[in-house]
Amino acid sequence: MTDSTPARPFPPGFLWGGATAANQIEGAYATGGKGLSIQDVMPRGIAGPRTERPTPDNLKLEGIDFYHRYAEDIALLAEMGFSVFRFSIAWSRIFPSGDDELPNEEGLAFYDRVLDELEKHGIEPLVTISHYETPLALAEKYNGWTSRELIGFYERYVRVLFDRYGRRVRYWLTFNEINSVLHAPFMSGAITTPKEELSPQDLYQAVHHELVASALATKIAHETAPDARVGCMVLAMPVYPLTPAPADVLAVLHADHANLMFGDVHVRGAYPGYALRHFRENGIELDITDEDRELLKHTVDFVSFSYYMSICETADPEARKAGEGNIMGGVPNPTLQASEWGWQIDPTGLRIVLNQFWDRWQKPLFVVENGLGARDELIEADGRLTVEDDYRIAYLNDHLVQVGEAVADGVEVLGYTSWGCIDLVSASTAQLSKRYGFIHVDRDDDGTGTLARRRKKSFDWYAGVIRSQGASLLRGDDGA
Repeated sequence: MTDSTPARPFPPGFLWGGATAANQIEGAYATGGKGLSIQDVMPRGIAGPRTERPTPDNLKLEGIDFYHRYAEDIALLAEMGFSVFRFSIAWSRIFPSGDDELPNEEGLAFYDRVLDELEKHGIEPLVTISHYETPLALAEKYNGWTSRELIGFYERYVRVLFDRYGRRVRYWLTFNEINSVLHAPFMSGAITTPKEELSPQDLYQAVHHELVASALATKIAHETAPDARVGCMVLAMPVYPLTPAPADVLAVLHADHANLMFGDVHVRGAYPGYALRHFRENGIELDITDEDRELLKHTVDFVSFSYYMSICETADPEARKAGEGNIMGGVPNPTLQASEWGWQIDPTGLRIVLNQFWDRWQKPLFVVENGLGARDELIEADGRLTVEDDYRIAYLNDHLVQVGEAVADGVEVLGYTSWGCIDLVSASTAQLSKRYGFIHVDRDDDGTGTLARRRKKSFDWYAGVIRSQGASLLRGDDGA
């Protein structure tokens, strides 16, 4: 970030806020009739071994206790000026086993109270229906989304949500980072088969079931909640060729196709030709019914995505290696710096992906995750404990400037919700020391701490960004 030219103001109606997930903030994992979710047996995040049942070292069991402190937390978000707050509903809080006949009223009432608090402060809810927290029983009994039966269980869940909250919630996301199932099948798809033993046939059949369920949710929303706007949510990651060699450019095309297929189906209502070719040439014969094909035609109203990094690709097997800390693979970019967890920092990539998605789909876009995970240090300043997180301010400033540039390019962007606006338990590592928030939560990786909330320096900075409608952002010397 260079202290130079102020940025252009964002358009009127742009939604400013932050994003969270139930399994990373709520805690109260066995309270109010809630059943177990897959996260309750993932004490080490994506890469770590699963446990048979919850263990005390799993920080997500308590999270940051949003379940009991939601009013205090939402008041802090309102103090920053949030116009939107993205959160998820824990499926197992509504249907404890996932396949229950009737919903859990205590769980429904909890989200009524959360919505009450958001309405009190004039904050628009953006609700993720399924965010990496499938009921554990659906994983154990049905092997997750490999089973077609999950479509019916998800439909039952969705109908309850739209019936209960359809008049209170305008923006809905069907699945979080739906394309991540290719890389994290248990966390994303509740698939118990070890990744190395999972056949492409079973994996893509699970993908198909999720895509059909997502389209079904869109259909139900449009029928039962006419004002609702339903979006898909994908993990966005621009891919650059490692060299100008045509073979490397072709490798980029194939890598892009693997991710863009999910958006293509959500927006266009059918599998693209390149996906059908991939299925044919890899012996994948999906069970696709005529009803499935009709359901897929119910397309989304907007496309939302997370953005943290870009990657490179190459056809050279000697040059290929997994990007450290990156579940999507790829080759590190030698021109970029990385965070402590190996995620390469590329603000320009956000402008690139916004333009790519807009040009491809011509649907409104929503940046629903973006942020920097970093180790913060509490210090005393002006008589209070805080965090001088200038590194986070620089990261977010530079990414938001690129969102503004994309808007100037003609891209329709609905809003921006910074990931982990209040410190939460990391999905990838299950740590609290990997902090993203504008609000510090006093809890450590060993589970100790008072859970007290404290405003970081970035808290006031983001409040200023929102108040100025982005005009307080600082552009680099090149104006972009």
